[in-house]
Amino acid sequence: MAEVKTKPTSASVEDLINNVANEQKRKDSFVILEMMKKATGEEPIIWGSSIIGFGKVRYKSPATGREGDWFRLGFAPRKANLSLYFMDLKIHEEALTKLGKHKTGSGCVYLNKLADIDIKVLKEIIDTTASNRK
Repeated sequence: MAEVKTKPTSASVEDLINNVANEQKRKDSFVILEMMKKATGEEPIIWGSSIIGFGKVRYKSPATGREGDWFRLGFAPRKANLSLYFMDLKIHEEALTKLGKHKTGSGCVYLNKLADIDIKVLKEIIDTTASNRK
């Protein structure tokens, strides 16, 4: 069985964000960073090369049955968008209808910039994920 490549590292979160070329995306990343720090009460860790994660959970894939460690919530300032990662998007279905301009994928919410969304709704999603200890 293949080993999971996305693992915690000791890389600097601030350096990662400060190296984001787009100024607005960099500013938005620091806002999201603070929201997630406050919600979790934990320090962020870079997973893989570019995901900023909070918390650690044992995850079992429903599709493959494979288990591994993963972060409870996190985000990545990607070139195309801000990718926000949540363990269970189903619990946020109602909130997502109020969020504003976004796209979703498997466990991810994709934003272009925070100005496109309702920041209070994002805070609610982050806070709910942080407090959900399944």
